[in-house]
Amino acid sequence: MTDPLVPLPTIDKVSSRVIRVLGGNPSKFTLQGTNTYIVGQGSKRLLIDTGEGKPEWIASIKSVLKDEKITIDKIILTHWHHDHIQGVSDLLEHSPDTKVYKKDPHDDWHGISDSQKFSTEGATLRAFYCPGHTTDHMALILQEEDAMFTADNVLGQGTAVFEDLSAYMKSLDAMSKQFRGRAYPGHGPVIEDGPAKILEYIKHRKQREKQVLDVLAQDKAGGWTSMDIVKVIYKDYPENLWEPAERGVLQILEKLQKEGKVTFSKEKKTWALSGKSSL
Repeated sequence: MTDPLVPLPTIDKVSSRVIRVLGGNPSKFTLQGTNTYIVGQGSKRLLIDTGEGKPEWIASIKSVLKDEKITIDKIILTHWHHDHIQGVSDLLEHSPDTKVYKKDPHDDWHGISDSQKFSTEGATLRAFYCPGHTTDHMALILQEEDAMFTADNVLGQGTAVFEDLSAYMKSLDAMSKQFRGRAYPGHGPVIEDGPAKILEYIKHRKQREKQVLDVLAQDKAGGWTSMDIVKVIYKDYPENLWEPAERGVLQILEKLQKEGKVTFSKEKKTWALSGKSSL
């Protein structure tokens, strides 16, 4: 993420049925902060994600609830990362009757299954299971707007990290066919053409894969380590981004290894094209 961040207001009514509340946790990983969304048009509404428990976030939420004269009926958590779930206890302290939903839930939370619907006045959300960023990752389609809450699979700025590239690519392809309107991401500004952004992500990942193969096609004494590859592909990026970039490159290499396109030398910790010597 090298482009300047677009300034975002702490609280913003981004549509007639969606209010975005920032999590109060800006950083190089969370961008402007985690986006949490209050969804609906009636007195009882849905909340998507809860930030990471920053006092600024719960203060903002309480302000919206008071000003709009509403309550939160259900919390829907998109995935397990702390910057999306740590605010649950703060919300429940304020609203103890609110139910919490998440795929693979714990304690007294409720589960979410693929295609499960959550309805409230003015809004219907359909859960869409799309692992990649995490194994439990859920997007939510807002049927009234033909829009999608993409959580962390697709961001408003920059690109996303992922646990499993093969699963991630399959999920991106599937997500692009589920809606035609806006994307409300887990971080960054609203994306006006959501499917187009997802196709950009797919193209970007394929370009990165080709870059890795092109680097491995070059001869290098001692062979190519994952960081060697990063230093070539990301040579124009700040060095403090190389370490997170390496995690992405390793995911690409592991995907290519499963496909039989590259090999890994455990002894030398180097990568090579299949059939090509790493000497």
